[in-house]
Amino acid sequence: MKTATRSVSYEDVVAAAGRLRGIAHRTPVVTSRTLDELCGMSVFLKCENLQRMGAFKFRGAYNRISQLSADERKRGVVAFSSGNHAQGVALAAQLLGVPAVIVMPSDATAAKLDATREYGAEVVLYDRQTMNRGKIAADLAQERGATLVPPYDDPHIIAGQGTAALEFLEDVPDLDVLLVPVGGGGLLAGTALVAEQYAGLKLYGVEPEAGDDFAQSLSSGERVEIAVPKTIADGQQTTMPGELTFPIAKELCAGILTVSDDELRAALRFAFERLKLVIEPSGACGLAVLLAGKLDAPGARAGIVVSGGNVDGAHYAQILTAV
Repeated sequence: MKTATRSVSYEDVVAAAGRLRGIAHRTPVVTSRTLDELCGMSVFLKCENLQRMGAFKFRGAYNRISQLSADERKRGVVAFSSGNHAQGVALAAQLLGVPAVIVMPSDATAAKLDATREYGAEVVLYDRQTMNRGKIAADLAQERGATLVPPYDDPHIIAGQGTAALEFLEDVPDLDVLLVPVGGGGLLAGTALVAEQYAGLKLYGVEPEAGDDFAQSLSSGERVEIAVPKTIADGQQTTMPGELTFPIAKELCAGILTVSDDELRAALRFAFERLKLVIEPSGACGLAVLLAGKLDAPGARAGIVVSGGNVDGAHYAQILTAV
């Protein structure tokens, strides 16, 4: 049921799961005895890095675009993203026969740019330090009569992202703690709507120390804007929580945890060497929290949403070998 602070409901997440059934992958949950011993917990990882196009973002994009009218589909969609939402929208649009234009930063990784184009989308580049991607996308949408598909501040996007948690908690229903990467907050808000259905489950968002806009916002009780953060977690270089996502997180989340870039690097190396998983920096936030000992919950059953695995090969090698 929707409330004054919620633009989307748990029922919307369930409906989104129905639209995605047979379209999105039901990604696996991975465990590791070594990880459990290191953390002193029972740890479960929901591997959205193995989702179609390599990240959870496909879920929200497909849920949004699949609900367009026939006329809206003909006129196409416009999105803006550092990479994963771009690919999610591009693939969803391709599957649904909808033209797509994606506004992407000029410093986005080559892998994300190439994949977005390969899915058939037109890419428009911008400078994230000096230009406003939202305005560029809005102007393009108005000019072309297309539908704007934002990366997180949309009820259908939030509901779609929540389906990852819906699956996770169906597979592992007795978690004590759930850790979710947070950028603009679409995944966190969608997850919160699902986690609320499980009594005693504590949900934490995780973001880079350099990009702690959500932590600052929850501390102050209102949305705080920061400068574009300098972090290897390129998917979390947001400057302010979403207008729709923040109230949900504020109401339902236990808090926000932060990790340094060095802690992210250590988590990426551990995932690669011990779990045999390729994860992008943003997707490693929850794992970094546990490996760095930043969650005081001995003996807990802890769930981590590994949000994505889209990382350029050369950049990934550089991260893994950095001291």
